[in-house]
Amino acid sequence: MEKEVVLVLDFGGQYNQLIARRVRELSVYSEMVPFDISFDEVQAKKPAAIILTGGPSSVHETDAPACDPRIFSMGIPVLGICYGMQLIAQELGGKVLSSELREYGRSQLTLFGDDALFKGVAPHTQVWMSHGDSINAIPAGFAVSASTDNCLVAAFSNPSAQLYGVQFHPEVRHTIEGQTILRNFLFEVCKLKGDWDLSDYIAETIRAIQKKVGDKKVLCGLSGGVDSSVAATMVHQAIGDQLVCVYVDNGLMRKGETESLIETFKNQMHMNLIISDSKERFLDKLAGVSEPERKRKIIGEEFIRVFEAEAQKLGKIDYLVQGTIYPDVVESGTKTAHTIKSHHNVGGLPEDMQFELIEPLRLLFKDEVRVIGEKLGISEEIVWRQPFPGPGLGVRVLEEVTPEKVKILQDADYIVREEIKKAGLDREIWQAFAVLPPIKSVGVMGDARTYAYPIIIRAVVSDDAMTAEWAHLPYDLLDIMARRIVNEVRGVNRVAYDITSKPPGTIEWE
Repeated sequence: MEKEVVLVLDFGGQYNQLIARRVRELSVYSEMVPFDISFDEVQAKKPAAIILTGGPSSVHETDAPACDPRIFSMGIPVLGICYGMQLIAQELGGKVLSSELREYGRSQLTLFGDDALFKGVAPHTQVWMSHGDSINAIPAGFAVSASTDNCLVAAFSNPSAQLYGVQFHPEVRHTIEGQTILRNFLFEVCKLKGDWDLSDYIAETIRAIQKKVGDKKVLCGLSGGVDSSVAATMVHQAIGDQLVCVYVDNGLMRKGETESLIETFKNQMHMNLIISDSKERFLDKLAGVSEPERKRKIIGEEFIRVFEAEAQKLGKIDYLVQGTIYPDVVESGTKTAHTIKSHHNVGGLPEDMQFELIEPLRLLFKDEVRVIGEKLGISEEIVWRQPFPGPGLGVRVLEEVTPEKVKILQDADYIVREEIKKAGLDREIWQAFAVLPPIKSVGVMGDARTYAYPIIIRAVVSDDAMTAEWAHLPYDLLDIMARRIVNEVRGVNRVAYDITSKPPGTIEWE
C-alpha cells in the first residue's frame, strides 16, 4: 500500500525546509522538490496534496519562478504560503500589487468565516509575516478568510477547487498556532491518515542500502558526532562487517573526542574502526589560510583524500557513507537556496572523488536524526551529543589555524561544555562552545600586563539549527566559565558572550 505524500514545491524562501519538517512532525511524509518540477514528475509521485512555499521573488518580476499551472486543477488540495499564495492568485485571475505597507515580523491576524484551515484557531492570533507584495483582488470563486491591519487578504480559500492560501508563515514558531493550521490542512482539508513514521524510514533505508551495496565493502567517515554516528549505525545494521569506519583525527577535534570515540564504537559497539592520525596533514594544508570558505573546502577535500588513501589499503571500495543532513544541503546552496556557507561534506567535496556516496540521513533534520538514533539503540550520550561542525575547530579558530590556537580553544571549549553539563543544561542547550577570534587585548594578571586572546562563548537554543535564539544562561554560570577559562587556559585574558540569534547571524562564526 502506497504511503501518503505531500509535495513541497520550493520557491527559495528562507523557511521552506521547515514546512517539510512541520508536515513530517504530523506523521505525514513530505518531500521537497524544485518549483519547476515537470507536471509528469508531479503525477508520477502521486501526491495527496501540494504546498507552495514562500520565496524572495515577486510575481511581477521577469522570469518570476512559477510551477506548472495544471497543478491547480489536479483535484488534490493545494496550499500556497506567502509567495505561493500570491502565485495562486496571479495564475487564476487575481491581482497582486506592490504594497506601500510592507509587513516583516509579528502581526495580529483576524479571522472571519468558517474556513476549515482555521478550525480551533483563536479569532485573533499572532502570525509571522515577511512580504512586500500583497493580493489586491482575489480570483473568482475564492473568499477571504483572514486579514491583518496592513494586509486585507491574509488568507483565502476556494474549498470546491481545494485551493488555499496564507500570506503569513505557519511553519515558523512565531506563528503561535501555525502547527494547528498545518494540521487542519492535512487532516481537515486533505483528509489524510498520517501513516508515516521514522521506524518505516529506518526499515526502508536499510533495505535500500542492502540492495544498492550487495556484497561490496563500504567506507564510513565517522566523526563521533550525532549525524555520522547514526548514519554508521544504520549502515552497520544493514551490511554488518562489510562496513569499515574511518575516524580521521585531523587535529581539530574537541578535547577527549578521540578517546571517547574509540571507547564507544570500537570497544562497546564492536564496529570495524580505523583511526587515521592526520593532524600534521590538515594543519599543514591550513597554514596561512584565513578565508573561512577556503578553509572549509580544504578540510572537505582532505577528508576525502584521507578516505581514499585508507580505502586503497583495504582493496576496492566503491561507497562512502556520510552523515549529511538536510540543513547541510540547504546552507551549502541548492537550486533555489542561496549559499550561506559550504559544509565540508557537501560544498567542499572534490569533483574527482572516487566514491559513490551513501547518505541515509540527507533528507532529515537533526531532531529526526536523534529519534532514529534512539530507535537504533544508540546510547543517549551519543544521540544527544551537541552538534559539532564537520570542519571541527577549524571554523572556530577564526582566520588562520595554528597548533597553538587549537590547543587554547580545545581547553576553553572543554570548560564551557563541562560547566553546561554540570548546570544540567546540556539537553536544553542546542549548542554551547568557545570561539577564538584573531585579536589580542591588554589585561592585568598577577599585577602584570598581559596581551592575550579573548574567548567568545556561544550558546544557542534551537529545534533544528535552521533558526536559533541565543541562550539566556544564568549570570552565575557565565561567571564560573569566564573565571575558569582565564585562570586555567594559558594565552587567554578576556571572555565575551555572543547574544546574536540566527538570523541575522549563523550558529557558527565561520
